[in-house]
Amino acid sequence: MRTMSNMRVAIVHYWLVNMRGGEKVLEALCEMFPQADIYTHVYDGSRISEAIKKHRIFLTKISRLPFAKKLYKIYLTFMPAALQQLDLGSYDLVISSESGPAKGIILPSYIPHICYCHTPMRYLWDQYHEYLTQTKGFARWYFERKSMSLRQWDVSTANSVDVFVANSHNVARRIKRIYRRDSEVIYPPVDVERFEVNRKKEDYYLFLGHLVGYKRADLAIEACIRMGRRLIVAGGGGKAHQFKDLPDSIILRGNVCEEEKIELLRNARALLFPGEEDFGIVPVEAMASGTPVIAYSRGGALETIKDTLNGVFFHQQTTESLMHAMQKFEEREHLFDGRLMRMEAMKFDKNVFIRKMGTLIRQAINSVAANSK
Repeated sequence: MRTMSNMRVAIVHYWLVNMRGGEKVLEALCEMFPQADIYTHVYDGSRISEAIKKHRIFLTKISRLPFAKKLYKIYLTFMPAALQQLDLGSYDLVISSESGPAKGIILPSYIPHICYCHTPMRYLWDQYHEYLTQTKGFARWYFERKSMSLRQWDVSTANSVDVFVANSHNVARRIKRIYRRDSEVIYPPVDVERFEVNRKKEDYYLFLGHLVGYKRADLAIEACIRMGRRLIVAGGGGKAHQFKDLPDSIILRGNVCEEEKIELLRNARALLFPGEEDFGIVPVEAMASGTPVIAYSRGGALETIKDTLNGVFFHQQTTESLMHAMQKFEEREHLFDGRLMRMEAMKFDKNVFIRKMGTLIRQAINSVAANSK
């Protein structure tokens, strides 16, 4: 019988064009299976970590379409067919990493298929209307007409998954509602050891993340302007051009490297987290740095942040509500203990992820093997 260390493993990841939460999960899976091959629709090696690039990476036909590295989202409707052309029948285990189309591969019934679901595709479900507003011309017209069949395909391919793993209870509920499937919850990995606590904080708040609409950097900026607080905004993205003519107290750093990110988190008074995330790795990284989080009380933040222990919640996604939470934080700032926050962050450490995923994978392999006899 093959052991996990010598199994032939394929990992199907939606696309590899940046290093965000999904790619941190992929890195941990790569550590678990150094022999694994990676399949993806689009790949930009200049923006991907060495840990991932060590693996053999195979691309679907989407990568050959014009300007695919930048315009991959407009090719969503072609991705199901591209996945179904992949022949993964020679592998002993397939893990799909789902946020964009990844789980829709066709496998023999004796090959275990585990889907780590960051979320059912946002473009088809909870952020469908926002995606449409960002899509123009023929692409919008075409996507509107294909979205129904894409939803049907997305739901039907859930039947080919042996085990769903959700990145949070928040996503587990979404999987149940959309796919009618139960899932195991295993939180994404945070490399807690990379972060360290600094008791002498500097006088700035921090927003850290891709500048897309749902992350609501605009709330953080407006609140800090109105309160006269210093804010560092670290992140790039499609909305960056909207933030112009800002006062000197608002510093736009753009995309930062891992070392800069660690330093910013270590020294910040608090992380501002005004968006709704499925899980949210950045707040856990802040906790690992002994930095409190001021967060909107929806989504994955409810599973990682404990009010007054490692952060403060605000309950309406408005500037006024965020400002009230910041005032509450400043009144209690001296009560936050970085060591306690770091202990709380250890629940989400990468080693916890690897241990729990290993147990689940072994159980899934045994279950599929027993049912195949």
